[in-house]
Amino acid sequence: MATTSKTTDARTHALVDGNQIPLLGLGVWQVPNGPTTVNAVRWALELGYRHIDTAQIYGNEESVGRALRESDIPRDQVFITTKFNPSRKDAVAELERSLQRLGMDHVDLYLVHWPQGGAMRAWPGMERARELGYTHSIGVSNFGVRELDQALAAGTTPPVVDQVQLSPFEYRRAVLEHAQQRHIVVEAYSPLGTGRHLSNQTVRRIATSIGRTPAQVLLRWSLQHDLVVIPKSTHRERIEENAQIFDFTLSDQDIAALDALDRTNGTDRALERTWW
Repeated sequence: MATTSKTTDARTHALVDGNQIPLLGLGVWQVPNGPTTVNAVRWALELGYRHIDTAQIYGNEESVGRALRESDIPRDQVFITTKFNPSRKDAVAELERSLQRLGMDHVDLYLVHWPQGGAMRAWPGMERARELGYTHSIGVSNFGVRELDQALAAGTTPPVVDQVQLSPFEYRRAVLEHAQQRHIVVEAYSPLGTGRHLSNQTVRRIATSIGRTPAQVLLRWSLQHDLVVIPKSTHRERIEENAQIFDFTLSDQDIAALDALDRTNGTDRALERTWW
């Protein structure tokens, strides 16, 4: 069934800490530092995106910051996310370095990139980064149900976001429902399966029937499951196409057909195979 988005308007989601996160963001994973990242971010901003998602291990924070400075968009109108590399020791020190690369005095969201060393190892540093004003919100990425429970049981500031690989093909229903019941907003990364999902017959059939592209169908699926969605592209036309998802709705029948594509059996894990 399609869900009703818990948003304050059509394009943002309220976080439990009182901040707002745009529903659509541009991801820059695997985009090289330099002109490729600068152009992608600049095009996204020109096309109306107000949410850019980077990370320390991506190596392109410098270009994200440069693109924003070269745009005409004020800093306070753009939501910037970066992620702590948990193979490093100090979340505060690493965010200070990120801010230097970005050329900013704060980010809007700082995530623990994966639960290396245990779900809560990095969390005291994340809380300290927020207390220092280096970030407005703190959250996690690649945390499944077990890791989320460990984080919530610690009795500290709860994460406001869990960023997880999600799409109709990786419909981690148990993770999504568990997080949402605990007022944690879920962000979907790789919502297009790095392009693999665009050729699926069900996705293409639905796209043809409603006069949309396969990418738009997949991204709209995320919105109707109350997800923040972060597609990646370095092509202006694709970045523009991916933004055109707020003026149509998938039917309950289409949502059910897409849900049925899940290959994870509704898993409570963030990933089938971890890299840490």
